[in-house]
Amino acid sequence: MTIALASVRPEASALFPPTEERQVWQHRLTALLAAAEQRVRAGPVNPDFDRPDFDRSLRDFDFERPVAMDDALNWTIAQLEHGVVHVDHPRYLGLFNPAPTFPAQCAERIVAAFNPQLASATTSPAAVAIELHVVRAVAGRLGMAAGAGGHFTSGGSEANYTALLCALAHAEPGFSSQGSRAFAGPPTFYVSADSHLAWIKIAQMAGIGRDAARLVPTDGAGRMDAEMLQAMIARDQADGMVPVMVAATAGTTNAGMVDPLFACHEAARRSGMWFHVDAAWGGAVAASSRYRHALAGTESADSVTIDAHKWLATTMGCGMFLAADPAVLETFSVAASFMPSHAPAADPYLTTVQWSRRFLGLRLFLSLAVGGWQGYAAHVEHSVEMSLLLRRALVGHGWTVENESVLAVTCLLPPPGSAPVREIVARVVGSGEAWVSTARFEGRDVVRACVTHGETNPVDVLAVVAALENVRGA
Repeated sequence: MTIALASVRPEASALFPPTEERQVWQHRLTALLAAAEQRVRAGPVNPDFDRPDFDRSLRDFDFERPVAMDDALNWTIAQLEHGVVHVDHPRYLGLFNPAPTFPAQCAERIVAAFNPQLASATTSPAAVAIELHVVRAVAGRLGMAAGAGGHFTSGGSEANYTALLCALAHAEPGFSSQGSRAFAGPPTFYVSADSHLAWIKIAQMAGIGRDAARLVPTDGAGRMDAEMLQAMIARDQADGMVPVMVAATAGTTNAGMVDPLFACHEAARRSGMWFHVDAAWGGAVAASSRYRHALAGTESADSVTIDAHKWLATTMGCGMFLAADPAVLETFSVAASFMPSHAPAADPYLTTVQWSRRFLGLRLFLSLAVGGWQGYAAHVEHSVEMSLLLRRALVGHGWTVENESVLAVTCLLPPPGSAPVREIVARVVGSGEAWVSTARFEGRDVVRACVTHGETNPVDVLAVVAALENVRGA
């Protein structure tokens, strides 16, 4: 029996408009975003957000009555203009989420159009190969041995979670099947008290409990105290615990400090532990021959975390897990008959925490392809130079720099007689002139300023200095 099939294209809809109409809206969106970017740069860093007005307008979207594409685009862009802190503003000296590179923004559009599934190399061979190529290039730049590998992640937390699972499997092969029951005692791992405390959540997710994250005191300068680390390991071993990992930080969130990597590695080696370096922020200095010395010791790590969406300035949700021996990632292997797998060793679903995943690595690939390591070196060095300018200018006004970091993070105390730090920061942010944050450094509140935008210039830095000076009076 022959069935006649009509070769008729399905009727176009708002969800799948014809090609010509899509092109019109692509151009329209580009123009709208360009205009919004200009307004953002000329406006306040911390825009006013009228929550009652926003809630009223949001309720109008009942999804029973479709709205015109033009109206939807204009509304959405307007809400983001007025409803988020503008990390893409050159006077945003805030957290580790910089304005993204233009190639990374282009990558987002390309990936959205093709929408590849990164679970399988069979269905997405080009995308999987591009990501692995970038991972190997970054590992090589860090000085890791040939053969190092890894994968992209949703961010630093997933990468650090991967490191802990690898460390647990390395310490006790039975962990993959039996969990923490396979250990002779409670497993523990060691991080600085000034590390990113997502580690506590990671310990809970791994099933070993929050208490397994052993927070090592700092040395008075924001770095993990190596002597205290040794003492804590010895004490835990005597108490029947099983130390599995030392995780050093290369670029603490509060102050941009780098733990003593060689001493941390030695402590891990003595007890047969996994040595991990969380370089989510600081890993980018590997691009710079001038500052890469800050990462000395990272090349000996069993694994490394880098967030490309931090100092490498891709769009958000782009982390990396690098492993000296990628074979350890077999701990994530699982049998799945429905997966089209012709080369299992290359399939990310068999070597990562995630399964279905977006093509994350194109953002960094395009940025590296267009800018090269020299482009990223210039980006990193510019951030450091602007950070040093900020320090010099504020010291000239009587401020005190509390941390010694080459990673473009500055912790400051105002002159005696000034308003409290938190009040100063609130005033600056409230003014819209700039965006800085409050952090804790060695037990006291400090003004934290981090140059993250690749186009922040001396005029912007001096405007931040003026904003701080204008509001610091008690």
